[in-house]
Amino acid sequence: MKKLGLIILFLIFAGAAGTVFAQNEPVYGGTLIFGRGADSPTLDPARADDGESMKVFPSVFEKLVDFEAFSTKLKPLLAESWSVTEDGREWTFNLRKDVLFHDGTPFNADAVIFSFGRQIDPAHPYYEDDYPYRKITFNYVTNLEKINDYRVRIKLSRPYAPFLRNLAQPSAIIISPHSFIQMKGKIGDQPVGTGPFRFVKWIKGNSIVLERNEDYWGASPYLDKVVFKSIPNNQDRLLALKSHSIHAMDGIDNTAADIIRKDGNLQLKISPGMNVGYLAMNTTKKPFDQVKVRMAVNHAINKKKIIKLFYQDLAIPAKNPIPPSILGYNTKIVDYGYDPTKAKELLAEVNLDSGFDTTLWAMPVPRPYMPRPEKIARVIKANLAAVGIRARIVSYDWKTYLWKVFNGEHDMCLLGWTGDNGDPDNFLYTLLDKDNAQTPNARNVALFVHNGLHEILIKAQQEVNPGARVLLYQEAQTIIHQNAPWVPLVHTKQLIAYRKTVHNLIQQPTEDVRFHLTWLESQ
Repeated sequence: MKKLGLIILFLIFAGAAGTVFAQNEPVYGGTLIFGRGADSPTLDPARADDGESMKVFPSVFEKLVDFEAFSTKLKPLLAESWSVTEDGREWTFNLRKDVLFHDGTPFNADAVIFSFGRQIDPAHPYYEDDYPYRKITFNYVTNLEKINDYRVRIKLSRPYAPFLRNLAQPSAIIISPHSFIQMKGKIGDQPVGTGPFRFVKWIKGNSIVLERNEDYWGASPYLDKVVFKSIPNNQDRLLALKSHSIHAMDGIDNTAADIIRKDGNLQLKISPGMNVGYLAMNTTKKPFDQVKVRMAVNHAINKKKIIKLFYQDLAIPAKNPIPPSILGYNTKIVDYGYDPTKAKELLAEVNLDSGFDTTLWAMPVPRPYMPRPEKIARVIKANLAAVGIRARIVSYDWKTYLWKVFNGEHDMCLLGWTGDNGDPDNFLYTLLDKDNAQTPNARNVALFVHNGLHEILIKAQQEVNPGARVLLYQEAQTIIHQNAPWVPLVHTKQLIAYRKTVHNLIQQPTEDVRFHLTWLESQ
């Protein structure tokens, strides 16, 4: 707190001299309230499978490696350095010393092995096999070894190109073993990490309160507190920003963006998105088990109209499951295009010229890739009705929606994905490989199984040459396009809004929001 005392003294002298200081230099203190569209289902990093949970994590927790501000370039965090053997199968991490968890216990090699082991080691006392990202993050890990208190070795069964990037994902967060054991695994309700802010309280459905970690090993945050405030309605959230009830918000549609741009007290920050919004068809249910039906749905939906109505200049039509900024994006793919006549012809070819009844599941909350899911669902329903597909819209609360969709209960569903690590594997393998089509935790919600695609994606994981990986991922996108398990809808730009009294708020391409450098002007 010595820094705080010096700044207060400086402010006193600056004020006496008639100098306006707060506009130019960071100051300590204040509570920042961040408005978002939904509450977090859990604050257990190994349990989280949604963006609202992950939004809180960077403030409370840390990983061995992380991404630099505004990019997906890797940097050391709790690991000071690392090395890998020539065959790519053994990774050794040298850990940062003198780091404490919020409960006062030390961060060390035991904490790393505990955090990773509960997800991958059946011999771990708290192992469970249903952690949603365990297979994705720790693919091919065969052994976790403590060399000494501050050195860990991780062995893989085969080379795995995305491995280091995977360790920057939320599921690779390091938790406090002591608190986890004390709480009997209920860390999802009261998280304990090493991050710049510590957990204070959680009013479910309303707010999560964090406070500055006075014992943080890095530079002390400027803010006293950060509050994540749940405001599901977009207009209500914008009104709260304009009235100074909150300081910043996300989940911004095109209407809100226009209002924010014109308000002299507000700032709208737009950056390239690393996401995709899509409609997935459950390929295990009739008639979506037929590729011509899936192609017909692709032709039936007017993406350009959806973008004009709900995104304007803040999104582009999607034709692939990965955004154009990701390695290996296939520019040669030609989208199916809006063609109701062609859609009807395809349905007639499989004796469905009179159409069929089905359900379209729509998210209950705004997402960065889909700010108005319920209205988008209505447009899609009308598009489908025009070709004879009679869809009934279905929705649940956010937690239930995810659980049911991951369990494969839908016919069609709206969903999306923001990349966790900037690698194409994180999109294509996670969302469309047969390994992830197993319920009740299927991330491949189309439940799409294609052995040829699987072989390509596994080969790409083991390929370290970027040029060779590009060719493999382009081939993978061709297979996906030909089989049409999705209607890729949009790639959106990333938007965040805040009052002009807020400075240095960082939103990552992964949609993480970072507050460790954020400060508020004195009011």
